[in-house]
Amino acid sequence: MASKNDHQFMRAALVEAQKAFVIGEVPIGAVVVSDGRIIGRGHNLREHLNDGVAHAEIMAIEEACATMNSWRLVDCDLYVTIEPCLMCAGAIINSRLKTVYFGARDPKAGAVRSLYQVLEDPRLNHQIEVFEGVLKAQSAQIMKDFFRAARKRKK
Repeated sequence: MASKNDHQFMRAALVEAQKAFVIGEVPIGAVVVSDGRIIGRGHNLREHLNDGVAHAEIMAIEEACATMNSWRLVDCDLYVTIEPCLMCAGAIINSRLKTVYFGARDPKAGAVRSLYQVLEDPRLNHQIEVFEGVLKAQSAQIMKDFFRAARKRKK
């Protein structure tokens, strides 16, 4: 069950997703939280930066690491609007995040629940607690709106 704080932080991730939407990027947003405050924010910037790894989660993790002056984000939580992909799941593990909260599943690329369960795999050196469905409808809707608009532009 999601708490009031979980909704607050996911709303901040949705603000990041909206920033991506406005500039024509796939609208995924993420925030990293430590001790009840946001220490990293990110949204997709792959097209703008011509960088295949400029995913929302990576951008938020990089900012959080700079804020903490450490690559270890122990006791930090990540809130992301859409289920992380395999690359982002690897970054989450390697950053030692404590918990991941995500809005909606990604049936084509999701590596946390949909295709793989990487974050909780006991064979890896670090496991992350996962909660899904926080503001699921809003997270899924912004993606639907984005791709509907993209299809209209192609016609």
